[in-house]
Amino acid sequence: MSVNQQAHAGPPYGQPQPGYQGYQQPAYGGQSLPGVPQSQYGAYNGPMPGYQQPVPPQGYFPSLGFPSKGSPVSLNSDTSSLAPNFIGSLRAPPTSGAPPPASGASHPSGHLAYSQFEHGDVQNGIPASAAPMQRPPAPQPFLPGSAPTPVSQISTFQQYGPPPGSVQQLRNHMAGMTIGGTAASAPPPAGLGYGAPRPPAMPGPPLPGQTVPAPPSSQPNHVSSPPPPPPPSTMAGLHPGPPMSGLHGPPPPTHPPQPGYQMQQNGSFGQMRGPQPNYGGAYPGAPNYGSPPGPPPPPKRLDPDSIPSPQLNELPPQQKPRHRIDPDAIPSPIQVIEDDRNNRGSEPFVTGVRGQVPPLVTTNFLVKDQGNASPRYIRCTSYNIPCTSDMAKQSQVPLAAVIKPLAALPPEETLPYLVDHGESGPVRCNRCKAYMCPFMQFIEGGRRFQCCFCSCVTEVPPHYFQHLDHTGKRVDYYDRPELSLGSYEFLATVDYCKNNKFPSPPAFIFMIDVSYNAVKSGLVRLICEELKSLLDYLPREGNMEESAIRVGFVTYNKVLHFYNVKSSLAQPQMMVVSDVADMFVPLLDGFLVNVNESRTVIASLLDQIPEMFADTRETETVFAPVIQAGLEALKAAECAGKLFIFHTSLPIAEAPGKLKNRDDRKLINTDKEKTLFQPQTSFYNNLAKDCVAQGCCVDLFLFPNQYLDVATLGVVPYQTGGSIYKYAYFQLETDQYRFLNDLRRDVQKEVGFDAVMRVRTSTGIRATDFFGAFYMSNTTDVEMAGLDCDKTITVEFKHDDKLSEDSGALLQCALLYTSCAGQRRLRIHNLSLNCCTQLADLYRNCETDTLINYLAKYAYRGVLSSPVKTVRDALINQCAQILACYRKNCASPSSAGQLILPECMKLLPVYLNCVLKSDVLQPGPEATTDDRAYIRQLVTSMDVAETNVFFYPRLLPLTKADVDSDSLPAAIRNSEERLSKGDIYLLENGLNIFVWVGVSVQQSLIQNLFGVSSFSQISNALSTLPVLENPFSKKVRSIVDMLQGQRSRYMKLIIVKQEDKLEMLFKHFLVEDKSLSGGASYVDFLCHMHKEIRQLLS
Repeated sequence: MSVNQQAHAGPPYGQPQPGYQGYQQPAYGGQSLPGVPQSQYGAYNGPMPGYQQPVPPQGYFPSLGFPSKGSPVSLNSDTSSLAPNFIGSLRAPPTSGAPPPASGASHPSGHLAYSQFEHGDVQNGIPASAAPMQRPPAPQPFLPGSAPTPVSQISTFQQYGPPPGSVQQLRNHMAGMTIGGTAASAPPPAGLGYGAPRPPAMPGPPLPGQTVPAPPSSQPNHVSSPPPPPPPSTMAGLHPGPPMSGLHGPPPPTHPPQPGYQMQQNGSFGQMRGPQPNYGGAYPGAPNYGSPPGPPPPPKRLDPDSIPSPQLNELPPQQKPRHRIDPDAIPSPIQVIEDDRNNRGSEPFVTGVRGQVPPLVTTNFLVKDQGNASPRYIRCTSYNIPCTSDMAKQSQVPLAAVIKPLAALPPEETLPYLVDHGESGPVRCNRCKAYMCPFMQFIEGGRRFQCCFCSCVTEVPPHYFQHLDHTGKRVDYYDRPELSLGSYEFLATVDYCKNNKFPSPPAFIFMIDVSYNAVKSGLVRLICEELKSLLDYLPREGNMEESAIRVGFVTYNKVLHFYNVKSSLAQPQMMVVSDVADMFVPLLDGFLVNVNESRTVIASLLDQIPEMFADTRETETVFAPVIQAGLEALKAAECAGKLFIFHTSLPIAEAPGKLKNRDDRKLINTDKEKTLFQPQTSFYNNLAKDCVAQGCCVDLFLFPNQYLDVATLGVVPYQTGGSIYKYAYFQLETDQYRFLNDLRRDVQKEVGFDAVMRVRTSTGIRATDFFGAFYMSNTTDVEMAGLDCDKTITVEFKHDDKLSEDSGALLQCALLYTSCAGQRRLRIHNLSLNCCTQLADLYRNCETDTLINYLAKYAYRGVLSSPVKTVRDALINQCAQILACYRKNCASPSSAGQLILPECMKLLPVYLNCVLKSDVLQPGPEATTDDRAYIRQLVTSMDVAETNVFFYPRLLPLTKADVDSDSLPAAIRNSEERLSKGDIYLLENGLNIFVWVGVSVQQSLIQNLFGVSSFSQISNALSTLPVLENPFSKKVRSIVDMLQGQRSRYMKLIIVKQEDKLEMLFKHFLVEDKSLSGGASYVDFLCHMHKEIRQLLS
């Protein structure tokens, strides 16, 4: 991927520096070299001469090489005879006019249109072929008009039309290939609709002389065991010699930059990939070589003609080769994550330099605040933004920041300091009201300051005056957090409070559904038992003895029951409100109480509730009146607070906000699909507005056994800044642990109430669009009844004037909120960005993970108003434009057959494909309407780390874990061909943890992990791993606990046995493969993106 490096006086870019073999050291803090971009890797230029290549299996095409940092992904077809839409080396596609295979084997009747684009011609499996491969000496002559000869093929994979008879023919064959379209004569294969019966399991290998019908075209390929290693003789131009080290970075480039592109360094990768840290060599079982690398060879472009392939006339007729793109030759998320960890995980990230791109969210690093907010609080899509709106439009890179104002910090980092300026309050700019920050310029000996946002000059209040030193800095610069740090808090004065009076401490109200379903499932008893102990862990300020939060209790079915738990009572009293159409709170005194004072009465109530409703026959519930009751109680108490509502069914009882069942899967893929995501009544929007005005935040715990309209019930939690938790088909024995963990964390986590956030920017850009769980009554203020430490607000910026490279651009996020002790505070985060007049600088400073977070949220909001297909096409088009603009303006000239991606965006296609295949934009057969609405709301307030693992799950080989170390096993790519049936894998995506067990796993491992003696005895019903006293069991459980600790929700553990019915669900998360719902594989999608880019460029 082209890195556009600038020349500088130090050692050549990419030369090994002392300390790292083959990596350039990053410059931290103030020591960054001028003109050196923040990219630390040299270009990988293909295999080392003298690296002993392993032997390819028969019929296997050696991989095309792995793009290291600093090289283009070259799917190169740099030959004059290739068609313009030929992309890299692919297998020949089936052509509609080709004669059928001689053996009569069937193949799918057509391709799905793109949007479910799959094409049979690129398979992620390994082609089945048995003869050793040599490269043809020259292209065979081509006779115009000659049709490919029919051949019979023996293959455990799908069967296609016959491959062409020669290399030249192969090219012509590909010339007619379209990736997005369908052949006019081919109807789509039957049985791929949503909710259709799932295809049968993959058949085993054929017996000798037997041909096999093709499996359904959406079936992912299954490669159960790794192929043997390859012979050196098949590699073009490589000589045996000292083996290359398995751990060093890529060799440094020695070739000069391309003519006319002084700062460009466009290395490409060679034909055989070097060992990658996460794959243990090309195949499991490859020896781990240990000597130093030799000198680098000249750079190679990836050319289909140079890929070794067998002499066509030497092969038996059924084993003609199919060219394909090697999955190892395309950018690997695992590799990028690993490189970033190795290069940036060891040094602290010092925030003193403007426009520094932080390490990836997957890297563990420490942050030292020296004037810019930590990336834990703010991450941007680009840290170098275009100076003009024309340039921004040309690149199509969205300028956005993902802000997490109350983010939790690791224990080694300091929480923001609280600054108290007394009754005068924080110092602000007179004109734009920005708060004092490190970028303000003091002038006239310190008597005035010039605002860095609007340039207005403001008098310094006498109490705040301080002299300047010889550099123009105040002498108390380091004593004041607001002058030296990127993030800090101010104590707010009474002017910042509602009705000009300080707020009371907030209240928590627990509202429990006691209808038949909730009681029968054991849920009511479980909640009451848990609350007895949980109430001792309400959030409190740092050194307070006890929490200031008061609590109240309500139960409900068709009517509401309020409880008086005043400390002076011997027994709690119940009051019933049956007029749900006009909700009021029947008691003021005794409803909201201090936990310690009323402890015995509360305990008595929580014992009595399950008994009182044990014999209930009431199945209907209300919902809106429950929220209204909580809102009225908080209004009466004149405080903000949070409602914890535990709810089980669609509210069909006669009451305001009553809903009907409108679930209809037939709307999927129609123009009316958007109605499934919209609330069915505006009643809840108005209720949410009232809740926000009072500071009443709603957290909703749902336990549905059928459709309950999350799209509508979620409106109030969503607009008040609350959370939704969903436990479908809740069962006490399997789900209680997960629910209780979520409830404990939800009750205990830091939360700000009655919050208002505003983002100010320096002249030239302004905040224009906002995404997240909040309410907006005007165009600038984001209002949230509650904001917790997990929620993010995503802000998009647009130009309203020119920016200058010298002054850069500034953002200031100010959050006004009430702490859980009732203190009114302002939290301020500042960030400075660079500005550029060259597109190359923009593309060199982007952050793909943040970009994907923004694009997903943008798309997920789009489905409310547009057909899903329109949203998907817009996403693909925008990304194609981003990459085409780079190709046109920043990459050095090269053949159109090469796909060249910017270094820091090389994962954009794979991650974008994951967003397109997600259940919201392309639902799988098992995704319900409620699931889709739930995911849509969840993703909208996720941070960058959560969307990263949600869209591209983490897949760990547990059997490779070192039981003696604390580290995780190296992750592998999300594809079925990476799985071995002799191993156990763990896949996590932030909501679920799957443990996949292969059919051939050693019995001792099964015994150690599950405590049973054979594969068939492993139970799918386990919700936690059994606690067994052996090193493997301890290690796996510690990995699971560690992953659970990193996520904001407790993940559901699902045991999946290979070839079991649950495997379909597991395969849905192997995002590099084709999906059952018609989503493309990564290889196919990369080809499609290449085609889109080429269309834009031509």
